[in-house]
Amino acid sequence: AEMSSPLKQFSSILPRGSLAYINGSWVDSRSRSVFPVTNPFNKELVATTANCDVDDARLAVESARNAFSKWSRETTPRDRSAILSRWFRIIEREKENLAKLLTLEQGKPLAEARGEIDYSNSFLDWYSGEARRVYGQVVPAPVLNREHLHIREPIGVVALITPWNFPTAMIARKAAAALSVGCTLVIKPAEDTPLSALAFAQTGEEAGIPKGVINVLPSDRSNSASIGRFLCESTDVDAISFTGSTGVGKILLSQSASTVKRVCLELGGNAPLLVFPSADLDVAVKGTMASKFRGSGQTCVSANRLFVHSSIAKEYVEKLKTAMSSLKTGDGLQNGTTQGPLINDRAVAKTEELLKDATDKGAKIVLGGTRGTGCCFEPTLLTGITPQMRIAHEEIFAPIAAIHEFEDEAEVVARANSTRSGLAGYLFSRDQSQIYRVTRSMQVGMIGVNEGLMSCAEAAFGGVKESGLGREGSGQGIDEFTQWKYICQQH
Repeated sequence: AEMSSPLKQFSSILPRGSLAYINGSWVDSRSRSVFPVTNPFNKELVATTANCDVDDARLAVESARNAFSKWSRETTPRDRSAILSRWFRIIEREKENLAKLLTLEQGKPLAEARGEIDYSNSFLDWYSGEARRVYGQVVPAPVLNREHLHIREPIGVVALITPWNFPTAMIARKAAAALSVGCTLVIKPAEDTPLSALAFAQTGEEAGIPKGVINVLPSDRSNSASIGRFLCESTDVDAISFTGSTGVGKILLSQSASTVKRVCLELGGNAPLLVFPSADLDVAVKGTMASKFRGSGQTCVSANRLFVHSSIAKEYVEKLKTAMSSLKTGDGLQNGTTQGPLINDRAVAKTEELLKDATDKGAKIVLGGTRGTGCCFEPTLLTGITPQMRIAHEEIFAPIAAIHEFEDEAEVVARANSTRSGLAGYLFSRDQSQIYRVTRSMQVGMIGVNEGLMSCAEAAFGGVKESGLGREGSGQGIDEFTQWKYICQQH
C-alpha cells in the first residue's frame, strides 16, 4: 500500500504506515479493515491504519510464542544488550522524525515530543546495561552436600497495552525491560496514536530485533476490548503490562484471573501537590507548571489537586497566574506553542463538564476557561475549590489548575490521602522535619519534593492502592518480566 501524503516524510521510520506488524512483516489486517488517525489540533486525516481484530491478535501471539524460545535461549544477554544499544543509536538518528510523527498524531508541542523521544530512548540505553545484570542467587543449604540455586528466567510472551498520552515512551519503558531479559511482545497501542508504535517497531527491526519478537496490533475502539480480552485469556500470553485508566485496568485484571497470569498495571492518578508556608513560592510555581501543564495536563502524574496553605494562597495564585499567562495554546508543530490540544472531543467535553460543575458550585475562574481551536483548551486557573465539586475528586486530565486551601499539616495530609488513587504526590517546603513527616505519610508510590518532574529511567515508576501493581524503570523494572526458579541439587 502506498503511504498517504502526510506520512511521506517519515519513510525512514514508517515504511508501511497503513499496516500492522506481525511476525516481522508489514501486513494488512486479515479483514482488510482500516480506521483513520487524525490530528487532534485540526482534525485532518494523518493516515488510515490497519484495524486489527482477534484473528490478527491470535496470529501475533502465535508469532511471539514461536519466537520466544530462540530469543530467550539462543541469544545471550550480551547479544540482547547489543541490539538495544543499536536501537538506541537509531532512535538518536531519527529523533526529529519520530518527534514530528508523535506531534502529528498526538498533538503535544514539538519540544515536548522531542523530550518524550529522549525519555523513551533512555530506557533502551538503561536496559541495554541491565540485560547483563540479571543476577541469581546461591543460597546456603541446611544440609551437607546439597546446593540451592535461585535463577531468574524470562516470563514469556508479554502483551503491552499502552495509552495515547505518551505513545512512544509507554511502549519503550515496558519493551526495553521485557526484551532485555528475553521476553517477546505483542503491542496493542491506543487507537489515537498507533503510528508511533509502528515507527518504534520499524526502528527495532532495523536494530536487529528478529521476526516475531515484536508484534504491533493497531485497532480502533470497536475492536480494542475484544483484543484485550483475548490477550488476557490466552494461555499463550504469560503477562499483561498495561498503562491507562483504572477502570480498564480492573477489567484486564479480572479477565486475567482465568489464566492466573502476571498483570502489571500503571493506572490513573489523582496527584496532590502541597504548598506549605515555608515553601519558596517561585520554586513551587515552577514545579506546579512543570507537573500540571506538561502534555496539556494529560499525564497520570499531573498535579491534580493543588493544596495551598491559606496564609500564602493569594501570593501563590498571583505568581501562578503570571506564569500561566505566558503559555501559548495551538498547533504543536508551530514554533512557540507550549500547549497542544487535548486528545479528542470526548476529552474536551469532560473538561467542560468538570469546569461547569465547579463554577456552578462557587469556584472562580481566575484565568482561561474557554475552548480554543480544534480540541485545544485554554490553560485555566480556578480558586475556591470545595469538596462538593467533582473536580475535587476526579482526575482532571486537562490544563486546569484547581486551588484548594488548607490550614494545617495533619489536615492536608488527610485530604491528600482521601482517595483510592496513589500514584504520584508533590510537596513544597523548606522545613526538613516537615518533609520527613509528610513524605512518610503520603500514600503514593512516588513523591517529588520541591520538584515537579521526577520520571527517569533510573527510578522506579509506579503507584499504590488503585493506581497500579508493580514498577517500571530502574532495576525493579525487570521484576515484572522475570520469574524465579529454585534448583535443589544433591552432590
